[in-house]
This record gives sequence, structure tokens and C-alpha cells, in this order.
Amino acid sequence: MNITLITLDNLGMNEPISSALEKRGHNVRHINFRDYKYKYPSVFHRVYNFILKAFFKKNLKTLHHGKEILKELEKNSQIQDVILTIKGDFIDSDSILKFKKYTKKSIGFFNDNIDRCPKIKRVIPSFDEAYSFEKEDCANFNMSFAPNWIYTKDISNKEITAEYGVFNISTIDKRLSTLIRIANELKSKNINFKFIVYDKKNEPKTGSDGITYINKHVPLSEVNDYADRSKVLLDIHRDGQIGLTFRIFESIGLEKKLITTNYDIKNYDFYNPNNILIIDENNPVIPASFFENEYEKIPESIYKKYTVEGWIDNVIFKNNTFNI
Repeated sequence: MNITLITLDNLGMNEPISSALEKRGHNVRHINFRDYKYKYPSVFHRVYNFILKAFFKKNLKTLHHGKEILKELEKNSQIQDVILTIKGDFIDSDSILKFKKYTKKSIGFFNDNIDRCPKIKRVIPSFDEAYSFEKEDCANFNMSFAPNWIYTKDISNKEITAEYGVFNISTIDKRLSTLIRIANELKSKNINFKFIVYDKKNEPKTGSDGITYINKHVPLSEVNDYADRSKVLLDIHRDGQIGLTFRIFESIGLEKKLITTNYDIKNYDFYNPNNILIIDENNPVIPASFFENEYEKIPESIYKKYTVEGWIDNVIFKNNTFNI
């Protein structure tokens, strides 16, 4: 098959989809529109864009993304069997409709929720099929369910003694207060941690809370290295979101225990209370005993569904059915 991926991939988590498809013998092209930066030519364009967004629900940046992507699609020598778009809410809906000129099937996948990213609603009808990791959005907007995927293989080195008890890396936002509460809880239990917060507006520092603040993105390879040297990974979900983040699938792929604030994880077939501790974000209680038992491998039949190969089967080839 001829397959084109169109993604906004800042960290490299979508690249395994392309690699897995190529290993199956498909001809794959990956258009990463992360590289299509838009700069306002003048102050007038900035004001014009404000008017477009406020009154016409359009955006010069999404229009620019669509225009550049269509230029790339025109270079295809033949009609694609599938065009898969991830984060299509960063592209204008008219351009997405034009994707159909270049493919037999246009598929969209969203791993943000509509409450946080309402632009998703405007582009859903532009696809032949749409998928989301948010179950409520699937029910309300006629999309099919697909969680995120394990983008790592089990790269953890069993020879390495864990350097950190708990690891988390995140962008500064409303979740910071929860992260600080968790840091204080871990300190009270003498459990060490490595928490990194990306804050582009301030200088790097290590705060009195024990959290490291940085102003430059950490490469995915370095994130994986920190995770590999940690016993437990921490996931803090966003308000209004129950879709499972990539942090959860990192823990499965690396066979690491997980602490999470996302109560909906209990409804997934890989849930195991030995491996996963669910905490209250307002009053996190983390028993030291959680760190004493080793990770228990989940059944292979369940594990496979959440690999990138299983994700491809579910979204592109529709061979798998998820029990959630």
C-alpha cells in the first residue's frame, strides 16, 4: 500500500508508525508539518489573524500548514491508499477536505480532547474516518476509539540499578501544583525523584521543591534515558481529560511501574494494581510498599494491542477490537 502520514510530531513519537509500516512492506511518506513555521510578515497580518480567529474561525497559521502540506501531496506520483493525519486541528478544514483528492481514504487521529482543543470539532467532518483517544469525544462526535501506543520497545537495561525512585517530565501548566504536592509526599517518605518542568519563559533552576526547571526541550532519547534509570514513572492527567497519555504507554513498553492521577485507567485490560498506583491529585498518598514489589509483566495478548503495530491494525487496518 501507499501510505502518507501527516503529523505534528515535535518529539518523534509518530515516527515509529512510519517505521512499522515500512517493515510491513508498505511505501510510506511522512510529512511532519512541525517544520512549517509561520511568521507574521507584518503587524497588519497579526491584527488580521486576530480578526480571522474572532469572527471567521480561521487562523493564518493553520491555513499556512494546509497550503504547505498540499504542496507536498501534489508531489505524490500516484493516489495514496491511506492518508493518516495526526493533530489535524492544526490544519484548516478546507485543506483537509482537499487531502481526499490524493487518497482513497483519509483518516484523522486526535490525542487531545475537544474540551481542551475545540478546533477538533471543526475538522472531524473533513475526514472519511476519525479516531480519538478520548472515549467521551468518541461517543459525542461519532469517532472511533483508539488509545495512544507504545512508541518504545523494552529498552530498559536490567543491569542498571534504578537511580531515581520516580520520574516525570512535563510542561509548566496547571498541573504544577499537583506535581509539587507529589514531590512533597515523596520527600516525606524519603523516596527520591527526578521531576523536570519545561518553562520557556524563565531561566533554568532547581527549585526548593526539588523540581528541575528548564527552558529548552529535552530530546526524546534523553527522556527515555531518564525513564530507564527510574523505578517508577509518574503521569498527571489534564483537567477534563481521561484519554491515556504517552507516559502510561512508556511505562508499559519499559516495564516500569506507574503512579497516575487518571482514575479511568482502571477500565483498561492492562490495569494491575501491583504495577499502577492511582492517587488523588489534591491529596496524593504514595505508600512506600508500592516500591517494594517488582513489575508484573502483562499478558502478551494484551500487550500486543497497545504496541504501535497493534495501533496500526486498529486504526489503518482495523483488525483489533479493544476491550476497555
